Amino acid sequence: MNFKDIHIGTLINQAVTESGIEISRICNFLKCTETEIEEMYQTKSLDTEILLRWSKLLEYDFFRIYSQHLILYAPPAVGKEKGNKKSTLPRFRKNIYTKEVIDFILEQIETGEMTKNEVMTRYNIPKTTLYKWISKYK
Repeated sequence: MNFKDIHIGTLINQAVTESGIEISRICNFLKCTETEIEEMYQTKSLDTEILLRWSKLLEYDFFRIYSQHLILYAPPAVGKEKGNKKSTLPRFRKNIYTKEVIDFILEQIETGEMTKNEVMTRYNIPKTTLYKWISKYK
């Protein structure tokens, strides 16, 4: 899975194929035509309300793909205080790594696409954490 370049339509199409859900059921659930469904498969991004409906229908959290992107590619929030302003929005911890993210990072090292030092620098992962993953998941 390439978390850097997300094409949500392709991923939805893949999930539909794997689930075997009939197109008529999809059209009824999403309240749209087969042509509109095919157009969604071709689009790189979707409205969040539509993506939420797809997630419910296919019982898969498509939003998590974007969360993984943020974990891997968003700059760290350390040192970026905004004048001590309190926000009413919920705060999420960025440093929670899912199994998918760990697998992705270890795959980068195994295939030789990145060295351990490059992974630590690019994704801001502590050396001890990376080495624990390597010993635990290999």
